[in-house]
Amino acid sequence: MKREIVLTADGSHTLHHAELNEHYHSIHGAVQESKHVFIGAGLSYCLGRMDATPAILEIGFGTGLNALLTLQEAEKLQRPVAYDSLEAYPLESEVTGKLNYGHLLGDQGTFCRLHECPWDRSLAITPFFTLAKIRSTVQEFIPSRAYDLVYFDAFAPSRQPEMWTTAVFEKLFGSMKKGAVLVTYCAQGNVKRTLRSAGFELQALKGPPCKREMTRAIKP
Repeated sequence: MKREIVLTADGSHTLHHAELNEHYHSIHGAVQESKHVFIGAGLSYCLGRMDATPAILEIGFGTGLNALLTLQEAEKLQRPVAYDSLEAYPLESEVTGKLNYGHLLGDQGTFCRLHECPWDRSLAITPFFTLAKIRSTVQEFIPSRAYDLVYFDAFAPSRQPEMWTTAVFEKLFGSMKKGAVLVTYCAQGNVKRTLRSAGFELQALKGPPCKREMTRAIKP
């Protein structure tokens, strides 16, 4: 499956998925988008509301960018994080080895380790970050714990509509603790309606560069 590395506006890479004609991260700034949507609106928001170790579920390990940024934030704040990440189609090492996130963020060794660690087992990457990469679709995934935060980073609804269904969001809703949060870059009206029908309460937030809005969904 062909994936082309593309340089985005903030100097970080994204990948173009030729079959779906879709990018893994925003061409207007991959690192900026991930920091804004998943770290700022997701992780920082949750850490400010709780004292315990947050359990995070990521839908789409992909390039590993969200995992690296979360690890760095956990290290900076010295707050332990348990991070489970689903990926049905892992990237080849020939591709991940060319991505510039590790060099750009000053942590190439850790970035490589995130990609090299084995699938379907939990591993302490640092004293503050435990990773379990799970090779599964969200539809087939059987949660082993309840989550405080979900990073929903699937491809756009127009490219991957099977990921944005009521059934998927109901499953995630059921796997989350009361008061838990789901964040996504997407703010389309039909996606918001689907999230509401699954039981979430929504907050429309300012989006990352060149995107007007993003969505934070909360389990009441």
